[in-house]
Amino acid sequence: MKRVRQVSLWKMDSDLKLLSLIAAGMLTLATPVGAQTPSTVDAASHAASAASAVPMVDGEVRKVDRETGKLTLRHGPITNLDMPAMTMVFRVADLKLLDGLKEGDKVRFVADRVGGAFTVTAIESAR
Repeated sequence: MKRVRQVSLWKMDSDLKLLSLIAAGMLTLATPVGAQTPSTVDAASHAASAASAVPMVDGEVRKVDRETGKLTLRHGPITNLDMPAMTMVFRVADLKLLDGLKEGDKVRFVADRVGGAFTVTAIESAR
């Protein structure tokens, strides 16, 4: 009778884990040191791409909070976020977007979800 070689499941499982670790190490070594990954792309470049791809929304500034980098806007529907007209607080992608804004200003802006938060990525005076 021939003897069948039995390989334990534990041995196969540990071999797969070892191969996974080796593959992960090779990918790490293959990535250039200065390469940008999605997590290292700065907010400004995201803002630029978002501003060009998403329609602007009409709004009115209700409050500007420079310390926290937040802006309260009364706005029309934001189609890319499937959001009805309302008043709400947004983060801003860049604090420079708050320059020159004051309560009561009529604006046009672009908002998107950045890092899970509703964020104004571009804004301009509506006048």
